[in-house]
Amino acid sequence: MNESFLSLTLEQKIGQLLYIGLPGTEFDPETRALVEYVQPGGIIIFGRNVTAPRQLRALLDSAREVVMVEPLVGIDQEGGLVDRLRRIFTPMPAARVIRQHGDLAGARALGRISGEVLRMLGFNMNFAPVLSIMTDERDLLSNGLYSRSFGRSPGEVLGYAMVYIRGLQGTGCLGCAKHFPGIGAGEIDSHEEMPVIHLSHDDLLAQDLAPYIELFQREDNMVHAVMVSHGGFPNVDLRRNLAGGPLEPASVNPEIVTRLLREELGFQGLSLTDDLEMGAIAKHSPIEDIVVRAIQAGEDMLLICADPGQIRRGRDALLQAARKHVLSEERINESLARIYAFKNLAQPPLPLDMERFQQLSAETAALNTKLNYTYGGKS
Repeated sequence: MNESFLSLTLEQKIGQLLYIGLPGTEFDPETRALVEYVQPGGIIIFGRNVTAPRQLRALLDSAREVVMVEPLVGIDQEGGLVDRLRRIFTPMPAARVIRQHGDLAGARALGRISGEVLRMLGFNMNFAPVLSIMTDERDLLSNGLYSRSFGRSPGEVLGYAMVYIRGLQGTGCLGCAKHFPGIGAGEIDSHEEMPVIHLSHDDLLAQDLAPYIELFQREDNMVHAVMVSHGGFPNVDLRRNLAGGPLEPASVNPEIVTRLLREELGFQGLSLTDDLEMGAIAKHSPIEDIVVRAIQAGEDMLLICADPGQIRRGRDALLQAARKHVLSEERINESLARIYAFKNLAQPPLPLDMERFQQLSAETAALNTKLNYTYGGKS
């Protein structure tokens, strides 16, 4: 991407801040109208969008054709319980299974296979790996992270995540570390309600944040994007402790996004929210309020993943806030600079080679056999 974001209209700039889901499997008039209206900076795909390899590639190619700026195209393709491609590709193993077998080579293979398959299907980004630490005690919690973690300690998570990221990004597909600053200690699933993590700042640094800190400090700059969770962190939210008031989810909290992620940990890459339609946040605030608070907090891109009405309302609210200078041009341009820097790392899709696709599917089946992995329930 050689063009400058400074040449975009205000409407186009606002579109770049949004990472949106599509309603179905085809690029029908409704979907076309949504993408043309929003001109999103990113498009995220879910299982509801997937029926066949060529169908999915055609959907993404069609979306690319109607946006003025090349989009990020992402998916949650972790493996295990979070596997959006299992209808069209051999189910991929869960992170926990790989760790239980002590298989670092398996983690690298999972990253490499995921990256190559995704690029053939039209993606340039994968929302993985999960950096949550799941100790034996945390395994008993109902937070949905049981099988999605690579380890029980910061060192274990870091080791497997680094190998996975090398495999993934070695194919040209960009990864995204999640869910900052760590929700493994949350007692509930943020898809339903806001998990509250009562760890102190120092405990977070020593445990859940440790893999992020190590990855951020590496000279090879492995992590270019971070997804911020909807978890509540009462012992880290200094503003709330001083002024009182309700606990804010991390994704819309400047104490987490700006002070902790940017200023304290020095992360200069792309910051994205988790899906703003999740129960942890959507049950407590309308989308019009959430999107503005997220940008004010320091987020660069906002995920709104399902409802076209919510997506349009979110876009319109951001535009109105920008026109009224509730969101400053300077603040918007800060995010656009990071979005464009990240997009400059993104690679174009690979040709959809069905013979190679089947080879990779067979390779995944062999990896599953090696790991004694069969998809179904907890992994």
